Amino acid sequence: MQIIEWIVIGLLLFLVTIVLLIARRAVYARAGGTIRCDLRVSTMLVGRGWSPGFARFVGDELRWYRLFSIALRPKRVLTRSGLAVESRRLPEGQERLIMPADWIILRCVGHQAPVEIAMALSTVTGFSSWIEAGPPDYQSPRLSMPPAA
Repeated sequence: MQIIEWIVIGLLLFLVTIVLLIARRAVYARAGGTIRCDLRVSTMLVGRGWSPGFARFVGDELRWYRLFSIALRPKRVLTRSGLAVESRRLPEGQERLIMPADWIILRCVGHQAPVEIAMALSTVTGFSSWIEAGPPDYQSPRLSMPPAA
């Protein structure tokens, strides 16, 4: 009888974890400003190191959360100031097996280390607009001009 009890406890823990993952995603999605995107967390092997997740736009930050984590804090935070899209490309090699067909990979550079983000083509426009937009006192790195003399 003891083995069956441990199996039942294990199944209950598994179900609770699944419910927590779904509830966490629902809470963040309800707040608005979320997008589905993958982030490359490791570049040691070509085409590998992608982690599925979602991101939230919060003011001047893009907060990225792992999809299969119950952590409440974001795994990565990208700030808008100085962030720019260096290049964009289609998934290549093994990346095509793990990503939907309409996804684009963006290589972003800024004050932080370069990062690769994969997202749907329809989301890229919004992401690019978010990078270019800013509060009134924000100076885009590409559009900054010296003060008039």
